[in-house]
This record gives sequence, structure tokens and C-alpha cells, in this order.
Amino acid sequence: MNNFIKLYLLSALSLSFVHADTVKFGLGSCLDQDFPQPIWDAIGEENLDYFVFLGDNVYGDVPSGSLRKMVGAYKKQKDLFPKWLNNVEIFPIWDDHDYGLNDAGSEYSLKRQSQEIFLNFWDISLDDDRHNRDGIYFSEEKIINGKVFKLIFLDTRFFRSKLKGPKGNYVENLNPDATILGTSQWNWLESELKDEFDFLIVFSSIQIIAKDHPYEKWSNFPLEQKRLLSLIDNHKNNVLLVSGDRHRGGIYNMDGIYEITSSSMNKPGSSFDETDEYLIDETYYKENYGVIEIDNNSVLVELLDIEGEIINSIKLSY
Repeated sequence: MNNFIKLYLLSALSLSFVHADTVKFGLGSCLDQDFPQPIWDAIGEENLDYFVFLGDNVYGDVPSGSLRKMVGAYKKQKDLFPKWLNNVEIFPIWDDHDYGLNDAGSEYSLKRQSQEIFLNFWDISLDDDRHNRDGIYFSEEKIINGKVFKLIFLDTRFFRSKLKGPKGNYVENLNPDATILGTSQWNWLESELKDEFDFLIVFSSIQIIAKDHPYEKWSNFPLEQKRLLSLIDNHKNNVLLVSGDRHRGGIYNMDGIYEITSSSMNKPGSSFDETDEYLIDETYYKENYGVIEIDNNSVLVELLDIEGEIINSIKLSY
């Protein structure tokens, strides 16, 4: 099949064509509506085409799990968003603080009510599948410079089994029935990855590669982590993983699969040293955001500080 016919067929499937030499995605997570948000100034200078909210997009949870704070948190956050966000396409996923309960998973009793609040806030169309199924996972396909970019946005909360170990010192859950994505989301993901595409970007609220810290991460469920990495292994030369959550940013490399963690936008972490077998250089605990810049033959991935200065970067070819 020649390229012209391929692109014609792809357009018939309602994929989005992006007519630009360079396309930029902004990345951010952990944005507290009760804290100042000066980082938007630097992000606004990036001239983005898209922005991905990676979770903890508001802090609306309370220890009881009640959603009484959530609606007000979203309303306050909306008033704080810069006006230029109205001119870019936004892709949101959630993490625990905009899910409804700290570190919660499938056991959270108000998850369906929380999902409704989430979808309404982000103005997700009523005919979108997310209004008719459990979980806020979804996918997008963008044709950029004649290449198909597959974007996978995961829900690591709605179906996730309980964590093992005390809070802040979690240990591996090796139960073969334990899950992060749940049966329906796994089936959906496997189907999505059978599509033809040139480059894959997977967005997860929690870190996929990191293994050495004691907090939330995919490696708390090693069988699930192995399953995901096995699924994307066929695309390892054309894949990027993206995560948030940690209140520290970094770039990781596991056997040629790269991950950028972008966190936090306005709620910096503690200044302790943190390393990891797969970490490139150091983590950065102060305010940060990420940028993915796609041109004709490469994907530039940058982690930047509150002033827009580059902390770390990698460039991938496709």
C-alpha cells in the first residue's frame, strides 16, 4: 500500500492531521488549586499545540473519601487556568487526589460519582465512550508530518487492586489476580496496540519504569508491569512513556524504553536524594513541567524548571 492510499484510509477513520513542521505537547501534574501557579508563565512561552494533565490536576480529596471538596476544587482551579489553555487541545487523566482518596484504587466507593465530576469538568463530549463505561482511559491518533502517533491514556485508579505494605513503604503484590488496569482496560489496550502506527506514547499517572522508591509505582505490581512492558516491547524503538505523581521529575531508560516523569507544577517535593537503577542523571524535586516536541524525524523530550530552563532532555528518532 503506498503512502498516499494509507493516509487516505487513515483520514477516513477520523484521525487528526496536524499540519505543522513542529508539534509540541506540554506535560504537567500535581497542581494544587490552593497554591500559587507561576509556572504557567514559562509554559505559556512554549507555544504548545496540546497539554496533557497527568493527574492530581486538583487536590479535591479528603481523608473520609467524601467528594464534598472536589467540585469546589475544580471550580477554583478553572478560574486559575491561563486563558491560552483555551487555544490548545487538552488531554486529562486522573491520579488519587482528583480521583477522591489518597492512594486509592478500585476499593474507593465513590469512584463512579468522581468519574462523572471529572468528565463534566473537562467538558468530555456526552457521546464519548468515557461517559458509558467505567474508567477514564482513552486513546487518540494524530498524523504528524505524515506519521501516525498513537496516544494511549491509562486509568491507574479505577480498577487497581489494593496496595501491599504500609503507606509510603509499599511492597510488591505478587498475587496473580492483582491488577492495575483491570480486565476491560487490558482488553481495550491490547486491541489498541494492534493498530498500525509509527510512534507510541503511553501516559500513566504513576511511574512505569522506576523501581527503587517505596511509593506508588507500577513495579508494586510486578506481574502487571511485566505485562505492560511486554506489550510495548515490539515498539521499543518508537515508544515513549510519560508519568506524573511523584512531586519530582526525571527521565528513565529501561533497555531502550524511555520515560519522562513530570511532577510537580506547584507542589514541590522534599529535597532528599533519590536514585534508581533506570534513572538518567538525577531527579528534580522543585517545580517542573515537560515538553514533547515532534519534528520531521525526531521526538525531543525535555524536563524544564519553573523558569523554562532545561533540566534534562533526550531525543528519540522515528
